[in-house]
Amino acid sequence: MKHRFFPLLGLLAFLLSACQPVQAPAELILATTTSTQDSGLLDAILPVFEADAQASVSVVAVGTGQALQLGTDCNADVVLVHARAREEAFLEAGDGIRREEVMYNDFVLLGPPDDPAGILGMADSAAALAKIAETGAPFISRGDDSGTHTKELSIWKAAGIEPAGDWYISAGQGMGAVLTMANEQQAYTLSDRATYLARTLEGIDLGVAVEGDPALFNPYGVLVVNPERCPNVNDELANHFVDWLVSVPVQEQIAAYGQDTFGQSLFIPDSEGWRNR
Repeated sequence: MKHRFFPLLGLLAFLLSACQPVQAPAELILATTTSTQDSGLLDAILPVFEADAQASVSVVAVGTGQALQLGTDCNADVVLVHARAREEAFLEAGDGIRREEVMYNDFVLLGPPDDPAGILGMADSAAALAKIAETGAPFISRGDDSGTHTKELSIWKAAGIEPAGDWYISAGQGMGAVLTMANEQQAYTLSDRATYLARTLEGIDLGVAVEGDPALFNPYGVLVVNPERCPNVNDELANHFVDWLVSVPVQEQIAAYGQDTFGQSLFIPDSEGWRNR
């Protein structure tokens, strides 16, 4: 009769194991700029990380200033943004403990086909903004403390102009919404190239009026939130994410993103490992 007990014991073990609570996958909270989301890049690469790390990534896509503030307020584990001076200030304040270069692209000054300010083909972005202000041609600003807004303000400063008037509209919106507004109102605006190219798939009349100015360079950095200031931060998973993001295989994915659709990369990989490969 002994042999009859083994199946019963096996069944009991199975039932006991089935009653154990299933552990939820670890969660990483990524605060990032709207361009990484609106361009489609995150949708393309994050599922690979989630499968590799057996974790879920919750993305909060806002302006760079808001993304960094989420880190300061201990409401994110890792931050992916594009405003170098503000990233360094984040580290100096003790809000972050690690920063790595990830990628870059550039900003472009967009305008309507009839180019009322006459800036098409100019190489100096500050001079182009000066002409927009001089002619009173409509310009729509992000106005949201984002990396793009920060860059725009720095170019106005270089032009020696504090923009104001009916022609200058501060939207307080993300890049996608601002592109829609600028397209509807046939206005000028500053955009990162990746989001602009992604939006051309949905139909947009705005064209690139000014590009190639070194002042329009747009580097992205990833930062780990300081776990000593924020005990709730999952710094182990955050560091794993950073290691993964700057690794050569993922940098290759970044380099390839956009090639099939646009014939060019929307972001250029720039991690230390990529440069030294």
